[in-house]
Amino acid sequence: MVKIRPEWRERLPAVTHVDGTGRLQTVDAASNPLYYQLIEAFRRQTGIGMVLNTSFNENEPIVDTPEQALDCFRRTDMDALCLGRWVLTKAGPAA
Repeated sequence: MVKIRPEWRERLPAVTHVDGTGRLQTVDAASNPLYYQLIEAFRRQTGIGMVLNTSFNENEPIVDTPEQALDCFRRTDMDALCLGRWVLTKAGPAA
């Protein structure tokens, strides 16, 4: 656990525990280039160079295969799903 700086706690509520700490994990371009590129793209758009990595499931064992991920995505309120180089989104109602 690390202490989240006070000035970042309001901007990062999803990763900040009630005691002001967080369970941070680092990613570098050499060890996971695709995930690193995703985080960098998010940083360029938001100014925040991190994403929340959490368990992927809903009232079931943690998702372990692409098929399970797609099934969970289809039946939940998830907005988007990244599978490798693919990003799937749910189309909203036509305007």
